[in-house]
Amino acid sequence: MPLYKTIKINSQTNVKIWHITESVDDLMQSVDLKNESTARVQSMKSELHQRGFLSVRLLLKAFGYSDYDLFYDKNGKPHLKDGRFISITHSYTYSAVVVSARLVGIDIEKQRNKITKIATKFTGYEANYLNPDSMDYIQKLTWIWCIKESLFKLYATPGMSFKKHFLVLPFGTGQSKTTAWILDGNKPQCFEALFLEFNGFGCAITIPQE
Repeated sequence: MPLYKTIKINSQTNVKIWHITESVDDLMQSVDLKNESTARVQSMKSELHQRGFLSVRLLLKAFGYSDYDLFYDKNGKPHLKDGRFISITHSYTYSAVVVSARLVGIDIEKQRNKITKIATKFTGYEANYLNPDSMDYIQKLTWIWCIKESLFKLYATPGMSFKKHFLVLPFGTGQSKTTAWILDGNKPQCFEALFLEFNGFGCAITIPQE
């Protein structure tokens, strides 16, 4: 069971990251799925998506939960039956789950050059401090995307725009956290954003700022 990394954000929030090396068959034999989850896996055309979905269930198991403890609301946001907050992500050969007593979001993305082609679609304010000629431009773009995606997941409100409603404050090379905002109506909400890189992947976790 390749549990790649466990991260304790604080006393209330823990992250587990899985390196997906198993086949679909091996993963299926390692988890107990609800009927609807089994049907969902079987309907997936991509083996990567199947492996990602199943590895998340193994992460649930590592937290002491099962597929039966997880459900989704009408906006597709995952919830745990015991009331704790959860966020889920997977990208290529990595998946991650964060469980917390507080609202939380997580995202993993593979760092790829093509992110530069869509940068203007998800960066607004951030373009003021990003340097397209810097060596860490793709890395920073990936982290900003991960931060905004994790905010989108925890807020789970239809109609939100990465460019318009989510804002990431500047961070320097070597830093591992920054501040991010959700700008929705007259009540902006502030979040702490933590990010890391491993094996060509970026990961961000967002939690409400105390």
